[in-house]
Amino acid sequence: MTAEPAWEVPLADPAVVRTPDGWIAYGTGPVRDGLAVPAAFSSDLQQWEGIGNVLEALPSEAGDSYWAPEVCHRDGAWWMYYSVGHDDRGHRVRVARAEHSRGPFRDQGLVLTPDELFAIDASPCRLPDGSWWLFFARDVLEHERPGTHLAAAPLPTPTTLGETVPVLEPYADWQIFERDREMYGSTYTWHTLEGPHVVVRDGMLLLTYSGGSWQGPGYRTAWAHASTPVGPWTLPEAGEDVLLATDEEFIGPGHNSCTVGPDSQDVIAFHAWDAELTGRFMHLRELRVGTDPARLSVRR
Repeated sequence: MTAEPAWEVPLADPAVVRTPDGWIAYGTGPVRDGLAVPAAFSSDLQQWEGIGNVLEALPSEAGDSYWAPEVCHRDGAWWMYYSVGHDDRGHRVRVARAEHSRGPFRDQGLVLTPDELFAIDASPCRLPDGSWWLFFARDVLEHERPGTHLAAAPLPTPTTLGETVPVLEPYADWQIFERDREMYGSTYTWHTLEGPHVVVRDGMLLLTYSGGSWQGPGYRTAWAHASTPVGPWTLPEAGEDVLLATDEEFIGPGHNSCTVGPDSQDVIAFHAWDAELTGRFMHLRELRVGTDPARLSVRR
């Protein structure tokens, strides 16, 4: 029997952010009445209530699919990083701004990843030295495991992206999205790493990410660590890298974010399918974090 979700409404790719009065979960969902990005509020991480869609949608030529928003507070405003494209093609990372965490978020008219074939799942991260970086996923074709890889770039201002550096490439068969997938005029055994999110602790960067196909039970969440965004990134021993995988509680758990709970405990938010495979729902669990040695695990 699958676990009960934190909220009874589907919310894929949940990005849970602490605000002055509680927590807001932003996610992937359909555009309604000219607004994208469904969101919900909780004062305690226990009870959730929907607050509607919070991002003003762009003209239709920009796309019809709004994916995987993440939000941070910086320079006195709230900034949302998200991608938009047509179905699952042509996505680019963009940025929107709001005065309040509940929105409305307004796009700033900028594509942050204009040189990428495809870019999604942008996650802002502030480092101990005060600098900001943006982690995201992008398509890479010239590789022994072609597909969607992880990357990062400096974010010197909320709307400016520096030079991109590779972070992590697919390294295992469980990260195969689809064999014989037609992409960019060719056919590939397509691999996917996506949904990067970083927890910073004691000067260490602990990266969580998902791999495989979000559409089924093979989807998993894993982790790696480094001292800087440019790496080198270290993977745990084979098998120890996986944080979440399909089991008696969850089907296809993945695309997570991390926050801090009411008692200062680390919390991981992720989605998983319901038993009937009708939607992806948000789940919350305690995240155990260690730095000597580096360690992440999910408490059940």
